[in-house]
Amino acid sequence: MITALLDDLRAESQVLDDLVAPLPDWSVPTPAEGWTIANQISHLRWTDRVATLAARDPGAFTAALTRATADMVDEGAREPVTLEQWRRGRAELADALATLPPGVKMPWFGPPMSAASMATARLMETWAHGQDVADALGATREPTRRLKHVAHLAVRTFGWSFLVNGLPVPQVPVRVELVAPDGEPWTWGPEDAADRITGPALDFCLLATQRRHRDDLAVTAVGEVATAWLPVAQAFAGPPGPGRDREVRP
Repeated sequence: MITALLDDLRAESQVLDDLVAPLPDWSVPTPAEGWTIANQISHLRWTDRVATLAARDPGAFTAALTRATADMVDEGAREPVTLEQWRRGRAELADALATLPPGVKMPWFGPPMSAASMATARLMETWAHGQDVADALGATREPTRRLKHVAHLAVRTFGWSFLVNGLPVPQVPVRVELVAPDGEPWTWGPEDAADRITGPALDFCLLATQRRHRDDLAVTAVGEVATAWLPVAQAFAGPPGPGRDREVRP
């Protein structure tokens, strides 16, 4: 499983690499307020470096965690970064995750994570930041089956999405039915659940990574709990994101 996940992570990283490698500089602003393309890549590199430390030297990571600040994410995104540094860092993380013994979990800022969970989280974040870069450049990325990892993480963070917004976690099951880029159905949750989320997998992933406003996406909710989930859905860690404004149409 970890081998296939890491292959998908490498492939997703390469899509972003192909976007940024030809650019003369990375100072182009992205839809993430205050973040340029350089900030997007620097943040990915920073997280890869910290995750590699957690996988290879849990004690050193735990010690560093005691010195962590509330601004560490933004500080990491402001670190100077080169293409080669990012490439080297993501390769080192892949090697570290590939050699993590089965059943062993690495410490993290939240609960400890398995190699598979970390690889999935890194793929989600790489895809999300890649969307910001693509939007900044006016580029369109071809959706792939790798979106299933992002959608799976979005479903797994259902409870987190409510908690991080200061809301009680609903105890009502939600059925999620998505259409993959190739037309295959992807489903999660009880088949007989009254509350349901349906729509294209791409749209659901854009929603859960807060890269599009819900009104600009073909994601439909049925039921009180499913409807309440859409505006707070958040597949990433950290405080509630600001989301994106509605698309301005003529």
